[in-house]
Amino acid sequence: MTELPPAPTAGDFMTRHVECVSPEMSLAAIIEFLERHEVSNAPVVKERDGRRLLVGFVSERDCLEFLANDSFYGSPAPPRTAETMMRRHPVCVQPDTELFTLASIFVNHGYRHLPVVENGDLLGIVSRRDVLKAMNDYYQREIRDRNRELHPPELAEMIQQRL
Repeated sequence: MTELPPAPTAGDFMTRHVECVSPEMSLAAIIEFLERHEVSNAPVVKERDGRRLLVGFVSERDCLEFLANDSFYGSPAPPRTAETMMRRHPVCVQPDTELFTLASIFVNHGYRHLPVVENGDLLGIVSRRDVLKAMNDYYQREIRDRNRELHPPELAEMIQQRL
């Protein structure tokens, strides 16, 4: 039986260009940012010495919760910022996290996006859709390889194709 190539890793198909918010960004600015970039969440990063250090993650859900509470109960003092609303210590993966591990995380925990981090630096982001596409590509390649193994070309056909 033909051995399949190793499964791809997060680093193979992650989105490398990730729009981020700063910890100081206001609630209104975050909402505008999410709308403008048409994303449902964003990493919160501190820029330091050319590094993008991941400090949290903020989502539409977080914004909705704080906006609704602040509107219903009255504006807070001090005003909301990414730093006061973000989920600290978000679940992250490393660039060498293998496809089946990623699939398991997405299936079992319901996340839509995971930051890809190495030594605290944000390298990219991987989405559930990215993993689905990579898994399907891997699966289709596996089917092709199995079919090729089960139905190898006839020697006469191979010779005729070469001539």
